[in-house]
Amino acid sequence: MKRFTSLAAAAVLAAAFAGSAVANEAFRGPLGVLANEPGVTEGYVLLTPQRSKTSYLIDNNGKIVNKWESEYKGFWGELKADGTLSRHGILPEIDSTGLWLFGGAAGIMEEFDWNGNKIWEYKMYIPGKEVSHHTYEIMPNGNYLLLGWEFKSYEEALAKGMKPTKDRYLFKEGYTDEKRHIDGIWPDFVREVDRATGKTVWEWHVWDHIGKGKNKIDINKFCSAKVYSAYAGPDWTHFNGVAYNPDTDQIAVTSRNLAEVFVIDRKTGDIVYRWGNPANYGAGKAPAGYADDGDQKLWGPHAPDWLPNGNLSIIDNGARRPSHNYTRAVELDPKTNAVVWQWTPMAVKANPSNFYSHYQDGAQKLPNGNWMLTTSNDGHVIEVTSDKNIVWELANPVREDRIYKATNIHGKGGDSIHKALRYPADFPGFQGKKMKNEGKFPNWTSVLSKDAVPMPGSEAPKAAPVKTYKRVVPAAE
Repeated sequence: MKRFTSLAAAAVLAAAFAGSAVANEAFRGPLGVLANEPGVTEGYVLLTPQRSKTSYLIDNNGKIVNKWESEYKGFWGELKADGTLSRHGILPEIDSTGLWLFGGAAGIMEEFDWNGNKIWEYKMYIPGKEVSHHTYEIMPNGNYLLLGWEFKSYEEALAKGMKPTKDRYLFKEGYTDEKRHIDGIWPDFVREVDRATGKTVWEWHVWDHIGKGKNKIDINKFCSAKVYSAYAGPDWTHFNGVAYNPDTDQIAVTSRNLAEVFVIDRKTGDIVYRWGNPANYGAGKAPAGYADDGDQKLWGPHAPDWLPNGNLSIIDNGARRPSHNYTRAVELDPKTNAVVWQWTPMAVKANPSNFYSHYQDGAQKLPNGNWMLTTSNDGHVIEVTSDKNIVWELANPVREDRIYKATNIHGKGGDSIHKALRYPADFPGFQGKKMKNEGKFPNWTSVLSKDAVPMPGSEAPKAAPVKTYKRVVPAAE
């Protein structure tokens, strides 16, 4: 049963049982693989359901061919070229801090071999000072590029030119929401970590590039509190994706709250390109209200990737876009600022809301020209061809290592996947590896049972000896 081709039935059921559900993304329908059509890429899909301790590799029919289990809940993961799983885990102590309010805080990188043995970890969390978050990039030399938030005091923000206004949710006494409190402002930074030693070899900080103009970031430009008050306060820039281009030695980052993609020259540290919201630096018209997008192009961008042709792929949440809420994938030519390809739900004559998530999301352009797209809010994954037809579709059923029955809570982040990744059958990391049979994703016996139950084998493994690297803080800091 395809989700995109069963909208009429879904609408009837949603009206009957959900009441408030008004779109396909707000309705929980069938779970697991929903479509597997001619034109799909032969290979496997890596899924790391958020806040689950297990990552899954499945084939196109939904059979689990491998899985990896951590002692930590996960945010996102990807496979290295040798088949090792790299994974961004969530330290449990972070959940009780104000950093939880931002969404995406993690704190620990891990690697697991094909057989599930943990072989490496790197912790990036200093309470009250810094934490790693969201995604990462594995560089050609094996080093990791990590995103981080760092603490700056309210007084430091004032000294940088921050102007307190009625719309700015940044207060001397700190910010409190959902019974959690956080002080100061937490701008982003990017850190390169040497995989072999765990030492920091390069950093770039938003705080060092505050100012006016196209190559600076204006501390008085911020996301509306109507989206989320923390975005107008301590979680100001909210980077969420990072990508490295070895041909140009440039780094792309996406800012959810500033609605832009930035390109940073790694040698000079300069911002050499930005796209998405020119009003931030006085070069375009800001949105003016209902149906008027102004010159803004992005509305919550995520998941930047450099393509072999030098273009950038980006997923655009589309959250609070005046003309309509819908999520789209774009291929951007930074030399011309032209969108040379895009996919929207309207491309398959679907309602714009039928592929929409107001946070996170992922896009991956495959070597054959197909695209893997993820709306994170509800764990909806599709593969589309270059001519925009859907050839594979999955609805994630897993949250915190439990499978849930069909309910009306779909679309509320219950089954989030940050970004599913497709690996072709000839991926080097699969060579010489045994593809297992760990059952179906999902396990329908569990789905149809009265209560949600843990996935089989989801218990945390016993701790194994592992070499740990913690950041060495120089005495001068």
